[in-house]
Amino acid sequence: MKTLNSRILSKIQLQNPRNDLKFRTQFSFPSNSLLCSSRSVINGGTLTLTLTLTLYYGSRKTVFSELRTSENKSTAKGKKKSSQAPTTTKIEAPEPGRAPAVSGGGPPPPPIKKGRSWKLKGFPKKVLSVLSNLPLAIAEMFAVAGLMALGTFVPQGEAPSFYFEKFPEDNPVLGFFTWRLILALGFDHMFSSPVFLGTLILLGASLMACTYTTQIPLVKVARRWSFLHSADSIRKQEYSDTLPNASVQDLGVILMGAGYEVFLKGPSLYAFRGLAGRVAPIGVHLSLLLIMAGGTLSAAGSFRGSVTVPQGLNFVVGDVLGPNGFLSTPSESFNTEVHVNRFSMDYYQSGEVSQFYSDLSLVDLNGKEVMRETISVNHPLRYGGFTIYQTDWSLSALQVMKDDEGPFNLALAPLQINGDKKLYGTFLPISDADSTNLKGISMLARDMQSIVLYDQEGKFAGVRRPNSKLPIEIDGVKIEVLEAIGSTGLELKTDPGVPIVYGGFGVLMLTTCISFLSHSQIWALQDGTTVVIGGKTNRAKGEFPEDMNYLLDQVPEIVDSSALEQPKTISG
Repeated sequence: MKTLNSRILSKIQLQNPRNDLKFRTQFSFPSNSLLCSSRSVINGGTLTLTLTLTLYYGSRKTVFSELRTSENKSTAKGKKKSSQAPTTTKIEAPEPGRAPAVSGGGPPPPPIKKGRSWKLKGFPKKVLSVLSNLPLAIAEMFAVAGLMALGTFVPQGEAPSFYFEKFPEDNPVLGFFTWRLILALGFDHMFSSPVFLGTLILLGASLMACTYTTQIPLVKVARRWSFLHSADSIRKQEYSDTLPNASVQDLGVILMGAGYEVFLKGPSLYAFRGLAGRVAPIGVHLSLLLIMAGGTLSAAGSFRGSVTVPQGLNFVVGDVLGPNGFLSTPSESFNTEVHVNRFSMDYYQSGEVSQFYSDLSLVDLNGKEVMRETISVNHPLRYGGFTIYQTDWSLSALQVMKDDEGPFNLALAPLQINGDKKLYGTFLPISDADSTNLKGISMLARDMQSIVLYDQEGKFAGVRRPNSKLPIEIDGVKIEVLEAIGSTGLELKTDPGVPIVYGGFGVLMLTTCISFLSHSQIWALQDGTTVVIGGKTNRAKGEFPEDMNYLLDQVPEIVDSSALEQPKTISG
């Protein structure tokens, strides 16, 4: 650190009328140094010195300093006043990034921060300004909607081989959309993919930034009591009127009866109504955040699985459910065992399946049945955080008697599945099992109502209903169909975000209705016997003047009592 030699640009201006000293100096320094100007006033016995220090180092920084001292005014008779030696102030140029050093008395100036500090300090405001941009939020909403639409177009949760076949590279959809893009971006699990979750988080950040920078300040401003003390200011409002011979207190009573919050301060009045309409948009934003948070939790924190279980068998919930995202956490209820007591179907008059049912029992680790319920399509079972849905059915076995022996359980295999049309078949051997030319009776079933039987030559032999107790003889073998054993198709899942999503939609509907309430403000001023009134509202601007006229018509008029006195007459 070094001391710089200064050059005086202007001479000291000295005035000393009646013991008042005033002077002003200015110094010039090289670049990246300090410019000093000072002003001093001596009034009585107090010396006031004002220093203006300006640092030229990249940016401009000004520091004001004030110094006060006392002057000894005691003098001896016949002697001159003793003068003190002038105080010399030496200013040293700082090293880059450090504060200038000042010697000669008085505190040093405060340290000067680096030039980048203001950028860091304003960084959060710049981010909030960008995030709260309305066009950006609209673009984010369109991006989320587009990704959701793409998630309905691309089948979700399939094996990679499915996408290899459905979206081949040699014939890409739209010229570029192939299985490689789907698997790379995670579009096979769209709603838990980083692209979708990142866009959702960005939209949530925009909503929070808009709430913080726009909605909350609007509510704070709306809650303030703002009196207008000028009649001209009141007349500049969207609605204005004048009531002659009226009182502002009477107006306040009328407004209170109409649901306004009224505040009086001298001749001024301020009233407002519908503050909830200002608060409601904040609730709308919060409800949207709840919906997005619940959807994210459902996509990244759920378990899913499906199973087909024959009647009479059981399975463990945890063996079927698989994690669906990085937030998935198993619970104790996953140890529950589900037993399929019975599977049954209902049919239309045409013979088509109309509904199918599964009688299920839930058993805990101790073997105790904790719940039993019959489920069907659109009527699931809920227990311990997981839900079991009835989604499909099939036939697993056919129970028959052969020549009054048995029963025998013959496994049914699917032969044809074409939409809702299903066909299952089985085979009952009637010749020696070691024979190279095995022959038997074929049986086909479309559902659990009837079984079609064919002989060894493949010719139609007859139809029997299960448990009809009507045997049929084919190629010398007596066959009786006892039961068609069905299998229930169940889908299991946990969805922890559902309560949050439902709550968010409830808050959204409520706050959306409240946001349509008008926030109305009224100002009034008592000007003699006249009341000047003005007001504005953010909604229902066409109805506001009508409401104001209705209220003002109810304000009583002040009548001068002296004008009502009748003149007295004197008769002789």
